[in-house]
Amino acid sequence: MALPFDERPIDDSPVHTGDLPDTPQRDRRIPARAWVEAPAELLRVGDDIGTGEAGYIRRIHGWLLWRSGPPAHGDARYLAVAADTPALHHAFRLFADGSGSGRGPSGTVHERFRAWKEDLRDNAR
Repeated sequence: MALPFDERPIDDSPVHTGDLPDTPQRDRRIPARAWVEAPAELLRVGDDIGTGEAGYIRRIHGWLLWRSGPPAHGDARYLAVAADTPALHHAFRLFADGSGSGRGPSGTVHERFRAWKEDLRDNAR
């Protein structure tokens, strides 16, 4: 049974890119500081909005998806980092009211989180 997000223990054991799981982890959280190859932008992705350290979510066709902030009902910022080129990344800002904005790898600015994730899928690494 999956634990609620805020009850999952933090696993800050060092992890390399190839060892990050494909699917969401339901029993633990992997913080950005645990990713050995983490770019500096990921380590401070939520600093300006006060949402704390990013946690790993999943892979989307060669993109590593991280989130700083709550999974629902709150301000959050998502960062998709290219697994093969960690310096390449795209951000999506989600606001507490459900609105959002972010540029995907196609260059298109999306207002819907789903459309932004579809852009990641459609522009696989």
